[in-house]
Parts: sequence; C-alpha cells; structure tokens
Amino acid sequence: MFSRTWQRLSSVVLGLLSAPAVMADWELNMPRGITEVSQSIYELHMLIFWICVWIGVVVFGVMFYSIFKHRKSKGAVASKFHESLGLELLWTAVPTVILIAMAIPATTVLIQMYDTTNADVDIKVTGHQWKWQYDYLGEDVGFFSNLTTSQDEIYNRTEKGENYLLEVDKHVVVPTGQKIRFLITSNDVIHAWWVPEIAVKKDAIPGYINESWALIPEGQEGLYRGQCAELCGVDHGFMPIVLEAVTADQYQIWLDDQRAAKIAEAAAALGDFSYDELMTKGADVYARSCAACHGGEGAGMGSVFPALAGSPVALGDVTEHINIVINGKPGTAMQAFAAQLSDVELAAVITYERNAWGNDTGDTVTPKMIIDSKE
Repeated sequence: MFSRTWQRLSSVVLGLLSAPAVMADWELNMPRGITEVSQSIYELHMLIFWICVWIGVVVFGVMFYSIFKHRKSKGAVASKFHESLGLELLWTAVPTVILIAMAIPATTVLIQMYDTTNADVDIKVTGHQWKWQYDYLGEDVGFFSNLTTSQDEIYNRTEKGENYLLEVDKHVVVPTGQKIRFLITSNDVIHAWWVPEIAVKKDAIPGYINESWALIPEGQEGLYRGQCAELCGVDHGFMPIVLEAVTADQYQIWLDDQRAAKIAEAAAALGDFSYDELMTKGADVYARSCAACHGGEGAGMGSVFPALAGSPVALGDVTEHINIVINGKPGTAMQAFAAQLSDVELAAVITYERNAWGNDTGDTVTPKMIIDSKE
C-alpha cells in the first residue's frame, strides 16, 4: 500500500515539474522591471545577495575547514581560554563594516523610492472588495476596474484564457516620460496595489493614504499587469491590475475620450431603453460586478452572500431593491454601487436581477427611476 502511494505521489510531482506551463513560469530571481527605480532595486538586491553569498562561503568555509583540519581523529586538542579581546573586537567590527557598506546603497535607493515630489500626473487608487477605483486628480476622470475573467473559466467549465485572472474591463492608463504619483488607500479592508515591472507595491489602508510613484521611460509603451498583494477576503485573487503605458499625446486623447464618454453616459441616462436592451446590458453588469458574491446563477454563497433567485429583495418592492443596490445594506457585505455604476448600468442590473433565474417579475427599471431615487 505504501509503495503504491509513494509511486502515485512521485508521478504527480514529476508531472507537475515537467509541465510546460510550470517550466515557462519558473523564476528564481526578482524581475528587473522597466523603470529607473526598479533597476536600482534589482541592482541593490543583487549586491546584497552576493554579499550574503560571500559571507556564507567564508563562514561555512572556516567552519568546515576547522571541522576537517582539527578533528579528534587527528589528535587535535581544543584550546582552552576564557576570553579574547582581539577576537571579540574583530567579530564586532567586521559585521559593523558590512552593515554600513550595505546601508549606504540601500538608503540611497529608499530615498529615491520615496521621492514623490514634482509629479506630472496624480492618480488616486482606492481598493474595494474586490475591485480597484482610479481617480485622475484634476482631470475629472475616474472609473472602477473590474475582473473580466468569466465564471465559466474560474469554475473550469471552459478553457482558461491567456491572461486568466489578470484581465480587467478598464485599464489604468498612464503616459510615458512623465512622473506619475499614486495615492493609494482603501474603502473597506487592507489591500495592496502591486505592479512588479514598475516597482510599485503599497498597502491600501482604510483612512490612510500611502504614496508611491513611477516614471515609465519613453519607448516602453505597453501593458503591465499586477495584482492585489494583501489577503483581503474570499475574492482576493480576483482583483488584478492592468496598467497601460501610452505616449503623452495618446494619453491626452484618452483623457478627452473619457470626458466625452462621461458626458454621453449622462445624456444616455435620459433616454429610453427597451426591456431587452436592459436585460442584455444587465447580464453583462451582473457578471462583472455581482456574480463574484451572488453567484453566476443568482444562487448566492451561504449566509454572507444571499441568493437573488427567488429572494424577497428581487421579488419584492422595486423601490427597496433600488435603494439596496444604490446605497448598500449596513451591517452586511452588500456594498453601495451608486458611485461604482452609471445610472444606466444600475437600471439594467436591477432589471436583470428581477427577471433572471425564474424571478420573472416583468419589472423594467429605467435610468430615470435611478436618478429620482438618488435625489
């Protein structure tokens, strides 16, 4: 029995180690990154690493030499002495010199990392369970960024995509060649905003703002992915970061497009939407913003995230349903979505919740009803 168990375990381990996907992601060292700060951090890391290697070589070299050279079988007799002032001074002075030699470059890099002055762009980053909110200070641009990996991929009903759990609906866009300051905080629990390739990793703490910065060199335009690096709840692994670096000109065009989209969105809220249009859009909003807690089929997850299928909220008074979605529910995990979703998205998702999974109330919630509820 033991032999068969050992053979099976060995087969599993060998299979995992030989899998192409595993070998492709096999990394033993930290990434170099693309910014000047990330390069400085990498060089400091390697300097300290080699200092530690040589300390290990010297210490263990002396230890093994002493064990071999002065072993009892060769007739070695241990010296007997009470203390040695010279030896004590030596083993105090040498580590002190080493620590000073390590502290000088480390302090230089730390000063560089914490210098957030003279920024060209200020972005406030707010962590939520479980998504990121970005506000471009002074630009009248802000949005929530949500995971777009489908529930089918997460629960192995379909094949996982290339950027599984690492793709979002809206990227945080930044210009190259300009210093970007990130003001990082949280709306609920402690999160951590981490993008390795630009050497930014800061805790997002409720009621407190941490600062960090990055300057992506021109010519390094592209997508850089990160994740929440602080265990923040059941969907901690479902709040990735996608930072898109573009040229300064493309960045200005993007800002203009965001402002125009905001105006168009406000105007659209005054228009008319058919039941089918609201249901189609509502299904998309639900999958993006609600399914993580209430389940893809509205079945919920235990008592913390109750079911919507057949629930008193979805089948009851529509005004109360609107109020809960807009303002949240105190004392529960239900968030307020007034600032997270547009009026059209709110109307669509509530319409969807009241008519999906057999609820079939026939209710149509319009954007105008959402606007009136906020007043």
